[in-house]
Amino acid sequence: MPLYEHVFIARQDVSASQVESITADFTKNIEDGGGKVAKSEYWGLKNLTYRIKKNRKGHFVLMNIDAPHPAVAEMERHARLNEDIIRFMTVRVDELEDGPSVVLRSKADKDRRGNRDDRGPRGNRDDRGPRPDRGDRAPRGDNKPNAEMSNG
Repeated sequence: MPLYEHVFIARQDVSASQVESITADFTKNIEDGGGKVAKSEYWGLKNLTYRIKKNRKGHFVLMNIDAPHPAVAEMERHARLNEDIIRFMTVRVDELEDGPSVVLRSKADKDRRGNRDDRGPRGNRDDRGPRPDRGDRAPRGDNKPNAEMSNG
């Protein structure tokens, strides 16, 4: 049977349990059509690059599907009819990915790594010296008057 990756985005105001329910409905559609869902991953609530149907965020879900085309077409028809789905995309692939997807791996790496480990420490930010492009003459933090300007 052909292999597919299906990603859908649900509206931001639905709960995570409702997204799981939508995923279960799609899984049932695939199984009724003679296929199976090898894996489904909930990627979480993420910011969208641009507004889609007045939504700034969306719940992202990935499904790896092993099913005949009519079953996938029926699932896509249900996705079009569902008001909670704002976008979806199905792509035929040569093989399904084992283990977590790239999105979940990068999320796990980010959690393990922390915020600034890969960029190094910030260091002392006062040692950069004067900025002639801004008209600075004295180094930052040096508020003493110059010896030439004293009245004594």
